[in-house]
Order: sequence, then C-alpha cells, then structure tokens
Amino acid sequence: MRTRDDLEAYLSASSYRHELVAEDTYVVSDPSSNAGHVVVHIQDGWVVFRLKVMTLSKGAKREALFEKLLTLNASDLSQLAYALMDDEVVLTSAHRLETLDLEELQGTLDEFSLVVTTHHSMLQSFSA
Repeated sequence: MRTRDDLEAYLSASSYRHELVAEDTYVVSDPSSNAGHVVVHIQDGWVVFRLKVMTLSKGAKREALFEKLLTLNASDLSQLAYALMDDEVVLTSAHRLETLDLEELQGTLDEFSLVVTTHHSMLQSFSA
C-alpha cells in the first residue's frame, strides 16, 4: 500500500518543485512555466490535484464560459476536468493513492501545465 512517503518520493523524483504546506497537502509548481500552483492533497485514500485557473467577475459571460469548459472537458482533457468552486474556475484531477505511480503523477502535472498554458488567454476572454 502506498503512503504519503511514496507521494513525496514521486514529487521529489518529478521535474516539479514541491513544498509540504499542511498535513498531507503539497503545493507544486512547474519551474519552466507560469502555470500557477497545483495543490496536491491526500484525502481518504485519494490524491486530489487542484489548480485555480481564474476568478469569475460579476461581468463574466458565464453561460458561454460554462459551455466552453464543458466542451474542453470532452475534447481537450484526458486526466483533468474543469470545475467550479464558488466563483473560481479550477482544474481538478483525482487518483487512488494505492495505485499512483511516478509516471501517472508526472503525466498529471504535465497536463496541468500544458492545459493552463494553452487555454489561459482563451478563457480570460470570457471574464470581461
């Protein structure tokens, strides 16, 4: 059975910087991009990855944005999904801790970096 120590070993072996910020919670960043910080949290046997993409302003074109996010979930994302938390658009992913390995962790973090880089400016156009 894998543990937090295994997750930390995978993070250390990955190309990403990480910092333990609370019990079972890491903040992970890609030193080669400005993609933001992915919060990685272990909860009830799951490793949950979450990245804040944007905060929705009052003038945001919400209906069009939500349609675009659902379309991107179906067409562009393999391990991640866009979601809403209060007035924030987030990218999220969850994996069973017991089966997580280095390649899956690296692939998930790589997808966060790629998606944020490729979708950011397009999604920002909905916030005006």
